[in-house]
Amino acid sequence: MVPASDLALPPPAESSADVKKRVEAARNLQARRFEAIGANVRINGEADGQVLERIALLDEAAKALLADAAGRMHLSARGYHRIQRVARTIADLEGVKTITKVHVAEALSYRRRAPGKATALSA
Repeated sequence: MVPASDLALPPPAESSADVKKRVEAARNLQARRFEAIGANVRINGEADGQVLERIALLDEAAKALLADAAGRMHLSARGYHRIQRVARTIADLEGVKTITKVHVAEALSYRRRAPGKATALSA
């Protein structure tokens, strides 16, 4: 049952069909990108660190934010690469080549934290 208060909310800015189209476009973009560089992967989530260095083009502000977050959050190489992958995917969903600070910030916002533990970025 949908609460009456939800019925008064404005419609979503983007329909499910529009989101589906953006996701399909991003996945197609990723497949073409990996094929072009000869990587044996289809999507960003399958890319290893060496492939990420080739495809995750960060602008200077994004590099600085990721480096700062890596230090403050004590990210392992695996965690660092995970943030890169997610930021690359966010940029792909927007259809842009370069990963910006906004993309990295959004990727960092999805990072799980241990319950009750604040990081320097969240404190």
